[in-house]
Amino acid sequence: MGKLVSAEELSRLAADLKKQGKRIVTTNGVFDILHVGHAQMLSETKARGDVLIVGINSDASAKQNKGDKRPVNNEKDRAGLLCALSCVDYVYIFPEKGADRFIELVKPNIHTKAGQYTMEQVMAKEGSVVVKHGGKVELVQFLPGYSSTTAIERVLEAYRP
Repeated sequence: MGKLVSAEELSRLAADLKKQGKRIVTTNGVFDILHVGHAQMLSETKARGDVLIVGINSDASAKQNKGDKRPVNNEKDRAGLLCALSCVDYVYIFPEKGADRFIELVKPNIHTKAGQYTMEQVMAKEGSVVVKHGGKVELVQFLPGYSSTTAIERVLEAYRP
């Protein structure tokens, strides 16, 4: 079971894990409504290293990225669900719109994004910070049709009068 950590804990933790020779992998996102696509992506990400640290957008930063009606689930609930997954070791809630500071704190060996993003898109965002610290960026499989937005649309369609 994973653990929710603060910025101070995260920085110390990452440094300690690296001293122990652990391979740290990270990913980030809103993770608003967990679905099988998230589970597969997180599992595949964890398989690339020893420790998986997931950065999630705070409620305020999720609103900046997704609009005023999001997130559906608050940050504590989203973090709690991620912590309950066996493949997730640590979760960090970041307040910024992007994940750059999260990456700066961890300096992961590998950072992944789901394959709905292109490498160019990832490198234009947090990927450049990963590379700056000697890490690499990898895309993991994306299951078409699985997203929090798609899940919300299915619920709205099913319950629309």
